[in-house]
Formats: sequence, structure tokens, C-alpha cells
Amino acid sequence: MSRDPNPQVSFADLEFRKQGIFLNPGLGAISRFLDQHEEIIEKVRGDLERGLKKPQSGRPGLTPAQVLRSLILMRVKNWQYRELRERIADGYTLRGFTDFLSQPVPQHDAFNRAFNRLTPQTLQAINEFVVRAAVEIGLEDGQQLRVDTTVVQTDIHHPTDNTLLWDTVRVITRLVGHLHQVLPRGVKGFHKRTRAARRRMQEIQRLTTSQRHQHQIPKYRQLISLTEQVVQGARRVLQQTRKAGGKRRKGNPTIGLIRQEIEHYCQLGDRVLDQARRRVLQGEQVPNPEKVYSIFEPHTDLIKRGKVQTPLEFGHKVFLAESAQGLITHYEVLEGNPNDEKHVEPSLQRHREIFGHAPHLYGTDRGFYNENNLRACQQAGVRVVSIPQRGGQKTPRRQAFEKSPAFKKAQRFRAGIEGRISVLFRGRGMKRCRANGRPRFELLVGAAVLANNLMRIAALQAPSAKRRAA
Repeated sequence: MSRDPNPQVSFADLEFRKQGIFLNPGLGAISRFLDQHEEIIEKVRGDLERGLKKPQSGRPGLTPAQVLRSLILMRVKNWQYRELRERIADGYTLRGFTDFLSQPVPQHDAFNRAFNRLTPQTLQAINEFVVRAAVEIGLEDGQQLRVDTTVVQTDIHHPTDNTLLWDTVRVITRLVGHLHQVLPRGVKGFHKRTRAARRRMQEIQRLTTSQRHQHQIPKYRQLISLTEQVVQGARRVLQQTRKAGGKRRKGNPTIGLIRQEIEHYCQLGDRVLDQARRRVLQGEQVPNPEKVYSIFEPHTDLIKRGKVQTPLEFGHKVFLAESAQGLITHYEVLEGNPNDEKHVEPSLQRHREIFGHAPHLYGTDRGFYNENNLRACQQAGVRVVSIPQRGGQKTPRRQAFEKSPAFKKAQRFRAGIEGRISVLFRGRGMKRCRANGRPRFELLVGAAVLANNLMRIAALQAPSAKRRAA
């Protein structure tokens, strides 16, 4: 796939440039920043050319600049793929920002394929580069730091054992049906159980509280038995068609892909069956790390943060560290539901790596409090450690400190990260990840953070640009 970083300028581009059409100040500042730091584009190029034997040959594709700029625009505006393509195609200013100019804009699925070639590690490296670049040009001094954790949801329905069993039955049955259509002789020996499984699932959902005591376990036994039959039947189909998906076959290449999907969902079905038996039939308390909350997004974690309105959240916990100027200096998608206390020392170390010194002010909520974290902040050189005590009897000295003007001012500063999280959720599309898989989940978080940082850099550079113009 050929990706020429410097395509030839057409006469149409020259004519449009004569019209004096310019970007709005925000996108214009982002565009100038990207032009001044071409190293960012090279990081993207590595991902796009990964796995290609001859990257400079073949059908022309999106350039690294077009991919990165389109991804940034998509997160800045919080657009979906179709709207992104339509907006770029219809507006010359956005064509200029995304480096398309008068070139044809591909269909929306081309953007999807290009974005999916990027890795979370590349987005994290680009974010680190952007933050360091902002520090070098004097936009942030790192004197203040506030941190918090939030939950980004995965795109799943509320999980229950009966719906997970039903999902397993219907998905495996559908995939076996696809395999039956593409194979010349079809498949034999697989019996559909979708109608009976749907009925059992609906009957379980309609049980009242008083009925569950007598009828829930018998109906679950029937649903589990039906799911077992479907999983076993699918495995027999895989055994019968093992030669059809071999590498030497010259027929339909989708056969092997369908067989891989069937095996994948059969493995998840085994976990769902084991989970349902242990939880419902045996009354066992299954540990959260062993549970499956979705067969479509099996990487989903159950998060309990003590919130009254949302006691249970399904997704991933994300750690964020923000500077005084609104730059997210560090982010991390966490595994499971770790305690917030564990993030204080790593965040201080990360801050020192970027700025060369510890922050003068460190603000968090009470979830980060423990004595070891207070000592770690003091030893690192933090002057104002604004972490409210959680539980226990406060000493007179502690009470006096938390009532001091410095502590209260630091807590007001800390509250600003809640607004930053809201901007990421509502403005950058980070509240719920619609993409599939853990890598694409992390890619969404990284792209939202990158868009936020570039927008902040553009805003911080705007006053100085006006003064220079005057």
C-alpha cells in the first residue's frame, strides 16, 4: 500500500489556496503544532507499514498524516465514522486540516481500517511526546498535579447468567449457519436450540421474587443443558470440517475465519456454563476476575466505586493525571478494580520523569489516602499534600491542616479534574467505547487524551499569538 507523505500539489489545490480559506483558530493551532513536530507522523507510519512486505507499492492508501489528523478531528468533534467522512468531503477547511485537499476522500470504512492499525502503545508514545513538547515551549511548568480515576464503559448489556447463556446459544448457532452456507456440502448433525433457549431465558427473566425460590434452578438446569448441547454440537461441526479450513484449501477463505470464531465462542461458552453452574446451581460466590460479563467483550471488568446512582459499572478503570494547564500528563487503562492508593507513588515518579521535579501541590480525593502515600509525597518534595483523610479519628493537627486555607485551595484545584473527565466523556466520546476488543478500547482512551492535550495547547498558544500579531 503506497503512502506518499508528500503528494504532488494539484492545480485545484493551488486555486483553492488563493481563495484565502483558513481553519478556525483551534484547528489551525493544532495543524501548526503537528507541522512543527513531524516525529509524530513517523510514529504513525510505523504502525501503518507494520506487516507489509513492500509498503511503497500497491494501491494508494491513506498517508500517516491523513490518518493521524483524521483521528484527532474525529475525537475533537466527537463524530462517528460516517459523519467524519461526510464532513471532510463537504468542507474544504477540514480537507486542509486532514491533508486531503482536493484528493478523493475514501469511504468511512477506510478510516476504520486505518485507525485499527494503530496500537495503544503508539498513541501513548505520541501523547508523551506532545506533553514534553508543551513543556519545552513553556506552556506548563508542572508545579501542580491532580489525579483521579474514572470508569470508561464497554458496549455491553447488563450481564446476567441467563442472558449470557442465551448469547452463547444464538451466536454459536448463527456462526454454524454461516458455515453451513459457505461449505459445498453444508454441515450435518447440528441441531438448533435457539427457540427453546430463548423461551427458558424469557421465563427466567419473568420470574417474580416469590417464584424464584421454587422455579429458578429447574429452569436454569434446562437452559444450561440446551447451551451444553449447542456448544458440543458446534465442536462436532469443527471436527467434521477440520480439513475444510486447512491452509491448502483453494476455496472460500472465510471458512477458516468462521471456524476460528466458532472455536472462540465455544471457549467462552465453556466459561459461561461453568460460571452459571457454580453461581446458580451450587450457590458458590465466584471471584470477579473469574467471571465473564460479556461474550462479545470478555475483557470487561466489574467496577464497584461506592457510587449511589451507579453501584455497578462494566468497563475498565482509567487513571488520569492532569496539570494546572489542563494537560493530561499521564493516563493508564487499569486491570480489574485496583485500589486508588496504589497510584500515588507511580504518578509522582512519572511526573518527575516529565518535568524533572516533583509537583509543589498534589491533589486527590480521599480514595488515595494512606499514611505511606503522605510520607511518599513529603519525601518527594511536595509542599502541599492535599489528600483528605479517609475514615478514622483525625488528630487535632490533621484537623487543623485540613481546615487551613492552603489545603482548601488545593482541594478546589483538585475538583477541576472532575470537569476534565466530563469534557473527555461528553466532548471527546470517552464515556462508552463502541469498538470491540481491549486494544481498540485503549486506542479510544489514548485518542481522546491526545485530542484534549492538543486542544489545550492550541488554547494556551492563542493569547501569545494575539500579542505577537499586535
